[in-house]
Amino acid sequence: MGQKVHPYSLRLKINKDWKSKWYFDKKLYSEILHEDFLIRRETMKFLKGIRFDISDIEIIRNNLQRVTVVIFTPRPGSVIGVKGANLEKIGQLLTKTISKKINIKIKEIKKPEFDAQIVANGIAKQLENRASYRKLLKATLLSSISKGIQGVKIKVSGRLGGAEIARSFEVKEGRIPLHTLRANIDYGFAEAHTTYGVLGVKVWLFKGEILGKQTNSDAGQVINRKPLKDKREPFGKSMSDDKSRKVLNDDRFSKEKLELGAISRNDFKKKNGSDV
Repeated sequence: MGQKVHPYSLRLKINKDWKSKWYFDKKLYSEILHEDFLIRRETMKFLKGIRFDISDIEIIRNNLQRVTVVIFTPRPGSVIGVKGANLEKIGQLLTKTISKKINIKIKEIKKPEFDAQIVANGIAKQLENRASYRKLLKATLLSSISKGIQGVKIKVSGRLGGAEIARSFEVKEGRIPLHTLRANIDYGFAEAHTTYGVLGVKVWLFKGEILGKQTNSDAGQVINRKPLKDKREPFGKSMSDDKSRKVLNDDRFSKEKLELGAISRNDFKKKNGSDV
């Protein structure tokens, strides 16, 4: 059932992280979770005109009265506004909504073609502008593969081309190993509101496998161990000159002791008539 599960949920703490970072008493959990929902909803409402430029909204809380909201976008200028006007308005709106201090940060996405959410947003935006879904998906697929992405899968569902019965259209290139937990798979979903109804756009991007530091919790990591070297001498080969010199220089194998050993051995052979 790996096909049905969100790629992020399987890979949390392996190569993905939570989008809301906080920990409080379980009695406050539902209240804070509802606040996170309101923060994301109100932020996207305010930025409705540029919603296709927003990749993700991350929420960080260190205490109950202070919230840090991080907005990820490839175009930070459009989010910030003239002299930071948009940031100030968003801050005031969120403070009024949840009655807490809000600190807003903007993070730029330097490679938007490697972000599945931005790719999905771009497709949805062009579908709203009445672009041909077949040509659009194939062009996006070729563009992503040419940028160095190892696998791409795009799926569009709804009343495609104004058809009376909803259906799905899918294109795929490369590998999308959803069952491999160490695989770095990015997933994005967007909606295109057309005159015929709402179209859903799903994008999967496979960026390669992550083999980082090994930890006890990383069940999806591959542990590469170096093979043990055999230090024994190969069969049929004598000791090297260096080793033989070390043996001769050792006090335990001095010339006198070796000669005494040879004499005692010969005496033993003469008495018993056999070798040792």
